[in-house]
Order: sequence, then structure tokens, then C-alpha cells
Amino acid sequence: MTTETGFIPILDLKPQYESLKSDLQVAINRVVESGRFVMGPDVKAFEAEVAQYLGVKHAIGVNSGTDALFIGLRALGIGPGDEVITTPFTYFATAESISHVGATPVFVDVDERTFNIVPELIEEKITERTKAILPVHLFGRPAEMGGIMALAERYDLKVVEDCAQSFGARYEGRQTGTIGTMGAYSFFPSKNLGAYGDGGLIATNDDALASAARMLRVHGAKEKYHNEVVGYNSRLDTIQAAILRVKLPHVDAWNEDRRRVAALYGKLLEYVPGVVAPEVTEGHVFHQYTVRINGNRNEVQDGLKKAGIDTMVYYPVPVHQLPLYRELDYHLPLAEKAAGELLSLPIWPTMEEPKQYRVAEAIRQALAVQKQHA
Repeated sequence: MTTETGFIPILDLKPQYESLKSDLQVAINRVVESGRFVMGPDVKAFEAEVAQYLGVKHAIGVNSGTDALFIGLRALGIGPGDEVITTPFTYFATAESISHVGATPVFVDVDERTFNIVPELIEEKITERTKAILPVHLFGRPAEMGGIMALAERYDLKVVEDCAQSFGARYEGRQTGTIGTMGAYSFFPSKNLGAYGDGGLIATNDDALASAARMLRVHGAKEKYHNEVVGYNSRLDTIQAAILRVKLPHVDAWNEDRRRVAALYGKLLEYVPGVVAPEVTEGHVFHQYTVRINGNRNEVQDGLKKAGIDTMVYYPVPVHQLPLYRELDYHLPLAEKAAGELLSLPIWPTMEEPKQYRVAEAIRQALAVQKQHA
């Protein structure tokens, strides 16, 4: 039992801010005093630093992770008539980006343990219209890139990695987002590397893709006022870049702390009937700590809410069942099952152990109540 009390949020960003407060203020003041708020020097500096961290030739800052996806797809020449194979168990932006460029998302079911796309199911969906595979490293766990890359090589396909939840995650020692043709990252404030507003990044070793992406993010112009194509206004704000520069050197330590928190959760929940905890695998950075509830997930969530514990359901509706894509008539049982059973628990790098004990105890009690009413 624990005497820890008070509301437990799904994420607490205050400890991180307090630890970096003075450095963040210096960075923000530097930008404000310079008066260069759009594409200022901190953007170029951050792009160079993050490219070195990831181990890629090019890092292109954009307005959001969604923009990183669809600008990247367009820079690859993917458009109307093309198909992109992806997962149905992800945030809407993944499929939305494919639709944005006029292509058609083709959905493949997920693994029941990792909730990532299953490489063995991809091949049967490849047609002459398939141009790319778009895996998502969901919850911070790398997808099975070995099998995905083997298929991409066999069928001459591009691979666009959705790394919105996996900054700093590694697959067989390599950073997610650097294995395929390109990686798309989000710096939404809740991410493992988060800004104080929207932000995103395209990472690639492809010179042509990088050149096209840089042009597309500034209204389709390589040189100002000499627009060559219809592009977008999708620039990473200078203040956000300055904030990300302060945070970047700490991200590996934060990710290791997330793994520590996840490991304790695993021990606390190991013998709780009705709960399947995620594995603490190599390279997993636990953007979310998501468990499977073998029971009524919504009742368990309500029980935790009454105990003052915030949780989230990612995702209550698989993308293929949203109105926009329902007419494609997919039946993907593992994704659909996951949507009804998964529950994400509070996690952040400095989460105190008493809070974790309280979360685990609240889950036990909620499941016990549910069993009594069964």
C-alpha cells in the first residue's frame, strides 16, 4: 500500500521545465532580442545538431509532425493513383497525410503484442500502384524494420517512418527514422523531445528528397519570390528550435528514465490478473506506457479516474473504421481488439515510485470490483 495522494496526471512536464528553467529562459531571450522569429539562426543550428544526433545528412524543420509526413510523401513524388501501405492503429495524421497528397492508404493489421504493423502481412497488399510503406513506431517501440526494409528492397518501395512517438528509439542500434527513406518526427509538447508548441522534422540521407522538402516548406521556393511549385507555409518557429536545442542533449537520459519507470510498472503489474504489460525491449523509449486490459477497459479507466489517476485511450477507433475510410471495407481484428482493450497509464521521466505503486493498486482494485460484479 502507499500513502501517496493527490491527482496523478497522464504526463507531468513541470519537473523537466524546472530542471532547465534558466537555460530555457536564456534561449528564449536570445531569440526575442534578435528579432528573428521565423527561420532564424537557431533553426539552422538545431537542424545541424539534430542531424548529428540522428546520424543523417539532412534534417529539415517543419511546422508539425503531420507536415513532416505529408511534405515528405510529396517530396518523394507520391500522389494521386498511388498506394501507401500503413497501419490502422495510429493517430489519424498518419493516414491523413497519405490522403493529403492524393494517394490511397492501404491498411495492414498489427501485432497483438507490439501493436505495430506486421511485416508478413504487408507483402500480400503490394500492387503495381504501391509506392511506399509507412510504418509507425507506436508508443515508442520500434516497428520490425528488418522485415519491412527487406520487402521495400524486393519491390523497390520507399519507406517513410512515422517517428512521432519514437524520438531517440533505436532498432538494432540505429535511430528510428534513419533506417528507411526518411523519418518524420513530431515535437508536440507531450513528445519525448517536445517543444512548447507545434514543431516537426524530416530526416533523410536522400539529397533530392531533402532539397524538395526544403522548397515545399517555404511556399515551393528555393529562392525567395522565385516560387517553382505550389508549396506550404510550414516552418519550424525559431523560438521552438531554440527550446529544442536546450532539450536535445538530455533526451537520451530522459528516455532511459522512461525505461526505468516502465520496468517498475512491469514488476508491479506482473501478477495482476487481467493486465498484460508491455515488454521493456531494447530500443523502446516508452512515449506511452500502454497495457492491455482483459476485461472492461472503460470500467477500469473510470475506476482510476475516481482514484484521481489520469489515463488515456490510444486509440478508441482504428483509422480504418473512421467515417473517411469506412467505405474501404477493412476488417482488421487485432487492431479492432486493441482499440477496445488498451489503456495508457501515467508516465514521465521523473515519475516518483509512490505514484506508480498507487496506479498499480488502483488497477488491482478496479479489476477486483469488476470481478465482483461479473
